[in-house]
Amino acid sequence: MKMLHVAATAVFLAGCAIVATAEEKKMASPLELKMKDIDGKEMDLAKYKGKVVLIVNVASQCGYTPQYKGLQELYTKYEKQGLIVLGVPANDFGKQEPGSEQEIKEFCSSKYMVTFPMTSKVVVKGADKTDLYKVLLAATPDSGGKVSEVSWNFEKFLIGRDGKVTGRFKSKVAPDSEELTKAIKTELDKPAK
Repeated sequence: MKMLHVAATAVFLAGCAIVATAEEKKMASPLELKMKDIDGKEMDLAKYKGKVVLIVNVASQCGYTPQYKGLQELYTKYEKQGLIVLGVPANDFGKQEPGSEQEIKEFCSSKYMVTFPMTSKVVVKGADKTDLYKVLLAATPDSGGKVSEVSWNFEKFLIGRDGKVTGRFKSKVAPDSEELTKAIKTELDKPAK
């Protein structure tokens, strides 16, 4: 009986450790993570601490693909003030990003003159989503506390200088919209910590 109690306690403690790990991930800043960049090299997002970061899941064959132009304009306009636009290619919606990283990079640079950083192609929804999106989604529950998946390409997440997610904007919110530019300016006006 004592062995059974010890085993049950061990299982309970292991379960608590799993919950604690999930809670820690939920609380982690997205800027504590590492990913691969579009060239396959390690990208430590910590290098963006103290900056304002706009993370966007992108795709080359989407009705919202022309938003690349507006994203590049935002980056060009506010980069010196501390804005980073981070493109995250994903093929999760309508298979609208079928290309390789090299093809994506070539498309973005030749068609939209993209100079902002981009990650390698990842999964942004479902059970296999990348850790970056697990953290972004956990940080942006709806008013009822429910965490909802990214619903389409070009959804945007804004991270303030403190490393915390401060906003989530649906695909239809254009890069030059008043809603998004106001949120970016508000975060840029805050002092770096």
